[in-house]
Amino acid sequence: MSNSILESATSHPQVTAELTAGGLDPDRFDWQEVWYPVHYVEDLDKSQPTRFTLLERDIVIWWDKNQQTWQVFLDQCPHRLAPLSEGRINESGWLECPYHGWAFSGTGKCEIIPQQTPDSKAETSQRACVPSLPTTVRQGLLFVYPGSPENAANTKVPIVDVLEEDTEGWVCLNTFRDLPYDALTLMENVLDSSHIPYTHHKTVGNRANVAPVELEVVESGKWGFKGTWAEGPRKGTLGRQNTTFIAPGLMWHDLTSKQFGRTLTVVYATPIRKGQCRLFARFPFKFSSKIPALFLKLTPRWYSHIGQNRVLEDDQIFLHHQERYLEQKGGSHNFTKAFYLPTKADLFVFQLRSWVNQYSIDPFPGQTLSPALSKEVLLDRYHSHTKHCASCRQALTNLKKIRLGIAGGTILIWSLLPLLMFFYHSLDVIIGSILSLAVISGAGIWFALGKLEERFYQGEEIPPRNL
Repeated sequence: MSNSILESATSHPQVTAELTAGGLDPDRFDWQEVWYPVHYVEDLDKSQPTRFTLLERDIVIWWDKNQQTWQVFLDQCPHRLAPLSEGRINESGWLECPYHGWAFSGTGKCEIIPQQTPDSKAETSQRACVPSLPTTVRQGLLFVYPGSPENAANTKVPIVDVLEEDTEGWVCLNTFRDLPYDALTLMENVLDSSHIPYTHHKTVGNRANVAPVELEVVESGKWGFKGTWAEGPRKGTLGRQNTTFIAPGLMWHDLTSKQFGRTLTVVYATPIRKGQCRLFARFPFKFSSKIPALFLKLTPRWYSHIGQNRVLEDDQIFLHHQERYLEQKGGSHNFTKAFYLPTKADLFVFQLRSWVNQYSIDPFPGQTLSPALSKEVLLDRYHSHTKHCASCRQALTNLKKIRLGIAGGTILIWSLLPLLMFFYHSLDVIIGSILSLAVISGAGIWFALGKLEERFYQGEEIPPRNL
């Protein structure tokens, strides 16, 4: 895997940017008229379709080898509504329904209906077509446009402009996870830098760095807002931090320090359904020294994801409950009474909630959150990340094979040791000791790898800050 963000930022054609997201109504934000990231391209498998849910619409992502591009369809065959994501990409490069073999080319046009007679042309009917959604790939992410297709080409794709303007020298860590709370709850959380020393103590924060946070909003509108923190984190030792929020689901902090160089914290929040979103987190670095960059490039992606999942779980439990408490108190429309926000540290949270109210922001109008989930479900890693991540999936498969091999080798040595001692009474003490040590070591390694394997499936119930 390449850690260079330049590679993914410049390898795809630009989309004409004439309109900001959210539609033409200046007083209302339309959640459909937005480009949303749905997958890192490096995690998609070109040989088979991938299912995703965007704004409660099930979609299927698949590679069109004939057009050499990613296609996204509504995940329903027009014949009997079977999910196309359960089908395959056939020999002609078309997406084939698993139920009756109807096959569709990249535009959604039905190319074949196997059950009809040779003189029939039912596939030419518009009713035989699958709705197709516009797609584009930018900065290594596949974006999908769920709104009116004619608006897609003229709507700005939410990318990190900094990475387009200054392309040299970046290395980037990427992760993602399906989270058990709303996209707006995620945005509210990541815009708030003041929680990091407490919530993420012993992971990426430290309580000793707590200090007053004086935030300032410098620009705002339907498109989002920009703000700054003049002193910056760690009691001002790192310098000014600038923040950009691009509505409805992208934000980044931009920090340049003498010690570390330039660092971005980028978060996308893609709404799946009420109470669930997919987070895409990106950490582009431009170090003042080459050594940290080399270290990051050599770190396996799956290993980074294990640590990043742990950081996400620092606040996963309480955010799941927090948004339910806010809903009980009247939701965003009543946030000034539900929240007590007496300091400038909460200014970006206030600005976000004010934006929600001003532009009638509600991706799921009239819906309420489901009952709270158990801790075990909230800390699930396998279904929320591992099975969707190419690097973690492969690492888990390899890990299981290694454990099986070590178990087999250890058992073999253990079983042979008594036989060797029986037939060779004068078995060298040193050789016997080595074999015994090999058995003990094999058992220890098997156990340690088992603990590592568990980290692909489940998070820890007690966060590091409470240990």
